[in-house]
Amino acid sequence: MQTIDIIVPVYNEEACLNQTIERLLNLKEKFKGKLSVSYIFVNDGSKDNSAQILEEFAKKDKSIKVINFSRNFGHQMAITAGLDYSKADYSAIIDADLQDPPELIYDMYEKSLEGFDIVYGKRLKRESETAFKKLSAWGFYRVLKSLCNIEIPTDTGDFRLITKNVREAFNKMREKHRFIRAMVPWTGFKSAPVYFNRSERFAGETKYPLSKMLKLAFDGIFSFSFKPVDLIFVLSAVLFLTSLVILGFGIFDGFEEEFLICFTVFLVGAINLLALGILGQYIGRIYDETRNRPLYIVKNSINL
Repeated sequence: MQTIDIIVPVYNEEACLNQTIERLLNLKEKFKGKLSVSYIFVNDGSKDNSAQILEEFAKKDKSIKVINFSRNFGHQMAITAGLDYSKADYSAIIDADLQDPPELIYDMYEKSLEGFDIVYGKRLKRESETAFKKLSAWGFYRVLKSLCNIEIPTDTGDFRLITKNVREAFNKMREKHRFIRAMVPWTGFKSAPVYFNRSERFAGETKYPLSKMLKLAFDGIFSFSFKPVDLIFVLSAVLFLTSLVILGFGIFDGFEEEFLICFTVFLVGAINLLALGILGQYIGRIYDETRNRPLYIVKNSINL
């Protein structure tokens, strides 16, 4: 019988973890006779009782596997670790907050039987999310899609099912700054969506505040596009033309010399700082890669 590993990154999710595990365990009945189901929970350095809850469930059920990080390495690294340890024919990724319905994994599997190696959950509605988050998410995916040379599905997260071929291709990519939502489609395998309405978080607080959302956005843009560098050239050309226009006005309309000097200095300084910031993002990523540190460190594991 073929197998599936359901990978669940966990960070301070004690408030909803019991309910999440119960709903995931119910999938065994749905997959009965079709797939043997196992679970890989990656505890990303949780500071609450998440590790203890996972250990208790793992003692009762050998299909529940647990990976404990030595510290918090981040959501994308937790998913990466789960995929590294997965050996099944299929691997599914789902967060522990129950905003994505575990039951949809079965629908993803059925969709994959139509010849798709990647099946991702595509959100139709986002329950209880702020207008700012909805608007920023909508804008981000469309900006990223325009900047990158690969087809990145809009209105999706990391919630998806992939085949063994995709997982093995993905696991060969070891860059430090990871944006899995783009790395998976980069592999080029055939993909399809399964549509759903995203629920509100079952319990607890979001683990993606604005600062983490911005970091993820930067990782997506600077890891998959060189167009920000092209922007520097465009801005330089615009600056040159603007300077000519200002010079013309200064000659014919008699602008104050002090105004022209201040304006030019501020304009040049602003564009230089922007250019340095963009180049710094790429240089910082190159530096991270050259250090060759591990993506994550496992403190211990259960049932693996």
